[in-house]
Amino acid sequence: MGRLRIWDIILLALVALMVVVFILLGNWQVQRLGWKLDLIEQVETRAYGAPVDATPDDLALYTRVRVGGTYQFDDTLRIKAVTELGPGFWVMTPLRGDAFIVWINRGFVPTGVDPDELRRDEGYQDVIGLVRNSVPEGTLLEKNDPQAGRWYSADVPVMSAQAGLDNIAPYFIDAERKVQDASWPRGGMTQLTFRNTHLAYALTWYAMAVLLAAAVAYIIYTRRKSQA
Repeated sequence: MGRLRIWDIILLALVALMVVVFILLGNWQVQRLGWKLDLIEQVETRAYGAPVDATPDDLALYTRVRVGGTYQFDDTLRIKAVTELGPGFWVMTPLRGDAFIVWINRGFVPTGVDPDELRRDEGYQDVIGLVRNSVPEGTLLEKNDPQAGRWYSADVPVMSAQAGLDNIAPYFIDAERKVQDASWPRGGMTQLTFRNTHLAYALTWYAMAVLLAAAVAYIIYTRRKSQA
């Protein structure tokens, strides 16, 4: 009997731990829901308005901006990417303006396309696009290797240091697609729709916590009733 009570206590402790974990997972999904709704609001309020002039200072994510300058094609680098068009690269080129330099994501190019075949917009360019935040180091699975020229995220400070550039804006710009043809790179591919299932996940975790607690309570009740 004493051994049975010890196992009962252990099982109740494990169940209590699982209930707490389920609740914490539900709370985490609620936090993610708030973040996702804020992100969607940012896109809706900033990405579709009239462009504002870019500045050398921080700008809000997804703000639609306009900037003028000349591309420095010799400093172009490619960032590994997978899009709706398949695997390939984002083509990043610094744009030198009168007051500052900003990195421009000129668009996507599929794997296998000869870099010499990419469109080069020579001379002074008026670029319109969306502000994106610098992404340090790389991805969870692949880290940037600047010395080897392997890039998996747009780490603006490191990219600028590697190219020997200064007076750089702390963000980069996803350029809109202004050439409606089959040439590469293909701009205007910023993801502006986001899957939002966090509420469903949160309710699922909370339901599991409630059901588990209710099941254990029912078992305890029936056992006590049978022993009465």
